[in-house]
Amino acid sequence: MIALSTWLLILAFAVPMIVSPGPGNTVLAASGGQFGLRRTVPFWMGFEAGNLVWCLVYGFGLSEVFARNPAAYTALKWGGTAYIVYLAWCFFRSAGATERQDLRPLGFVDGFVSLSLNPKVHSMILVMFSQFLSPALPLSAQVLQMAVVFVVVGLACHFVWIYGGQVLFSRAQSPRAIRLQGLAFGACMLVVAGVMAVS
Repeated sequence: MIALSTWLLILAFAVPMIVSPGPGNTVLAASGGQFGLRRTVPFWMGFEAGNLVWCLVYGFGLSEVFARNPAAYTALKWGGTAYIVYLAWCFFRSAGATERQDLRPLGFVDGFVSLSLNPKVHSMILVMFSQFLSPALPLSAQVLQMAVVFVVVGLACHFVWIYGGQVLFSRAQSPRAIRLQGLAFGACMLVVAGVMAVS
């Protein structure tokens, strides 16, 4: 069993890292603002499924691949940047809708891919497992426990971003407001892609 002091350190690391602004949280807030909480759930669940999968993959050894091959991380960074540009295009396209019901929300696969191509997530998970796994405890139990905690923290923190996006933009229902939101969210995604490209 992981010691309470280690759990506190894991939470002290995970909460600020997950809740802080970044590409994923920007997309979640934009989706909440554009589609609302209920219609963002499939995207959100895809996002959290990605967290779970990558926690398991890193916990059971993928970290060695990135340690030995920096080009893999670079490829991930550029794939993530390209995907964020694609999401920007989706938001720009949604600017043509006249009613919220006409908008096609991002789905489960979009959430999974968005999370999977986010270098910040890979860095967080890699650091978490490299710092907090103990060679004195059974690997499988530690990886599963840490993965579950990471996903639960992610659910809570990401809810705040999605709900915040919904609250900020829920009153803007006119066709003009919907159009402006689509353009603004698309522009946000392009800024995020630009930051990812140069970081």
